[in-house]
Amino acid sequence: MPKANILVVDDEKEIAELIEIYLSGEGYQVYCAYNAANGLELLEHNTIHLAILDIMMPGMDGLEMCREIRKTNNIPIIFLSAKTTDLDKIFGLNTGADDYITKPFNPLELTARVKSQLRRYTELNPSNSFFENPDEICCHGLIINKSTHKVLLEKEEIKLTPLEFDILYLLASNAGKVFSTAEIFQRVWHERVYEANNTVMVHIRRLRSKIHDEDRTNKIITTVWGVGYKIEK
Repeated sequence: MPKANILVVDDEKEIAELIEIYLSGEGYQVYCAYNAANGLELLEHNTIHLAILDIMMPGMDGLEMCREIRKTNNIPIIFLSAKTTDLDKIFGLNTGADDYITKPFNPLELTARVKSQLRRYTELNPSNSFFENPDEICCHGLIINKSTHKVLLEKEEIKLTPLEFDILYLLASNAGKVFSTAEIFQRVWHERVYEANNTVMVHIRRLRSKIHDEDRTNKIITTVWGVGYKIEK
């Protein structure tokens, strides 16, 4: 089962990067933002399963950001704050957060709290299956979302044409299966095959360039000589 995607929003870059190091070490995909506006943008364009928010940030603070998130999303939210009084904690939790950790904090404790909140969330939402989005495929550093037609490679969006996206999604959604150029042409172009070979090869070449496959030792798209193309599981 893939690990969760976690959003970290803190105007202190060093703290955000420290959290990223520890959570990435646990296998989580971490998205960092240094203000609430960028954090909300990341939340809008990515599947986020838990958010860690600093409270005291310039502009929109963590409390207001939490209220914005709660208008449309019930993911676990953990506040990280230098405010340490019981009243501050109660106010933060009443705003909509699920947990509250004071600074300075132990990264190992934060990691444990993250695991606890994710475990509780999945137990309370057994039908959610939020780690397994049927419209989203994760493989070899790629996140391919069929519903939005977006492709991310190591957090960076890759701009693909509709045909390039369809080829990539066909191969990724049938990992391990080899498709001939004729099969790819029929499945993607939805036309009878005449001179499909060169057309498919040109699009595969452009696709490989965009996902930087030429620079990889282990290619994302594998050529099976004399047969076709595939993406390994």
